[in-house]
Amino acid sequence: MRDAPSDELSYIQNYDTNNTRQTLAGSFLQRSHQLLEKSLPLGAVSGRILEVGAGTGHHLPYVKENFNQYVMTDGSDDMLKIASQKYAKQLLDKSLVIEKQDATSLSYPDHSFDRLIATHVLEHLPNPVEVLKEWNRVVRPDGVISIVLPCDPGMLWRLGRCLGPRRNAKRAGIAYDYLQAVEHINSIFNLVVLVRHHFESVSEMWYPARIPAADINLFYVCHIRT
Repeated sequence: MRDAPSDELSYIQNYDTNNTRQTLAGSFLQRSHQLLEKSLPLGAVSGRILEVGAGTGHHLPYVKENFNQYVMTDGSDDMLKIASQKYAKQLLDKSLVIEKQDATSLSYPDHSFDRLIATHVLEHLPNPVEVLKEWNRVVRPDGVISIVLPCDPGMLWRLGRCLGPRRNAKRAGIAYDYLQAVEHINSIFNLVVLVRHHFESVSEMWYPARIPAADINLFYVCHIRT
C-alpha cells in the first residue's frame, strides 16, 4: 500500500492563491464570503467574533460590521503563520487576535462570543453534531453562528471543481483528488439536515440558483440564532 501524498504545505499555498486570484473558481469562493456577510440578519450584535478554521484569513476583509475584537483561529501552524504575516498591522492594535485552536474542542469559556464564523469548515470535521454543540457552547444566548458550506458532492459543485481548482492543483503537482477525498468527509446533504434539526432559528441562502437544492448550487450559507 502506498503512503499518502506529502504535499500539504503546497496545497495550503495553492488554496490561498486560488481564493484570491482573478479566476472563475477564485471569484466564486470570494462570493461565498461576501454572501455570508451580506445575508447577516438585521440586529445581529458582534462585539466579539470568533472565527474557527480561519485558514490564512480569507474571510476577515469581508466583515463590514463593527466589532470590539476578532479572534481568528485555526489548527494549522502553517496557515496561522501566513495569516500573521498578512495581518501584522491589525495585530498591533489588539482588535485582532490570532490563536491556534482545535475547532472541535475550543478552550474558551461558555458564552464567550457574540458571533462565531465558520467558512468552509464543517465539511472537514468528524462528528459534526458534536462540533455544532461546541460552537453553540461558546456563543452567547441570542448570538449568531454563521456558516458557509460547499455543495459537495452536488452536481454543480463537482463540475465546477473540475473546471478550475483541480486543473490548477494538478499543474502544481498536488494530488488534488486524494486530498479532497480526505478533507471533505461530510456531504452537504447530511450537514443541512443536521443544522435544520438541531437549531430552531436558521436563516438560509443558496448560491447561485437560490433554490434550496444542493445539486444546482455551489454554496450553502446560513446564520443560526443560538
